[in-house]
Amino acid sequence: MSKLKAQPLQGNIPKTPNRYSAIIERVFRNHYEEGADSFEFTREELVAVATELGLRLPKNVGDLIYSFRYRNELPNGILESAKLGLEWIIEGAGRSKYRFRLAQRNRIIPRDDLLTIKIPDSTPEIIGAYALGDEQALLAKVRYNRLIDVFLGISAYSLQNHLRTTVKGIGQIEIDEIYVGLDKHGKQFVVPVQAKGGSDKHGVVQTQQDIALCAQAFPGLICRPVSAQFMTDERIAMFELTVMDGSVKVVEERHYQLVNAHAITSSDLEQYSRA
Repeated sequence: MSKLKAQPLQGNIPKTPNRYSAIIERVFRNHYEEGADSFEFTREELVAVATELGLRLPKNVGDLIYSFRYRNELPNGILESAKLGLEWIIEGAGRSKYRFRLAQRNRIIPRDDLLTIKIPDSTPEIIGAYALGDEQALLAKVRYNRLIDVFLGISAYSLQNHLRTTVKGIGQIEIDEIYVGLDKHGKQFVVPVQAKGGSDKHGVVQTQQDIALCAQAFPGLICRPVSAQFMTDERIAMFELTVMDGSVKVVEERHYQLVNAHAITSSDLEQYSRA
């Protein structure tokens, strides 16, 4: 099999996305062979490549991986090597190890044709005034308005947010918030929640990690991964997700809008009664 040759990258690239792109593309080219569908690399290699290119890495090297999983597209040189209908993803492969793998290409975005359900806003005003960024604001709105309960039809309780732990075979992961809950039949659930800003991507990697953590830490509970995403007009899209054949799938999607209680009209209630 022919191996791609790393092309020299000219000059210093100060902006973070371009700097990260230069590093990850060099790592990719160091390993990729035509026809390959997966290969592994280490965190130490990221540091070595950055030094080789004369580029500065952040103190948290994992931020480079995080940026391509959830925020930025991989460089064109990597994207163009993927087979039709597939894309490269970066998985955890153990402590300080990662894996490039080809997976089915899919993009989860809120539907345009879905009914928006108005919910009386129970978020304390002081929370809105001092929330540190979209992710914290979104998690707070979901928590104070009991949107996990409403969406999944269970009684749910926040167990921990920004949980950092290690999963066997994957390495260190972080879950934005994790809930436990139960239904009227006594079934018990664990609900890992992803919080997404408007431009963040839903990826198979985080959902896989969430499911793996639940299997390891809560083997007796039913895992129901949820993603919450800010939309326009103060709306929140809620997705229940699963992984099938290596691709993330939507089990259910609902849109909610937090409003003053007086903004919910009799016609709104009549509409909801027919749902």
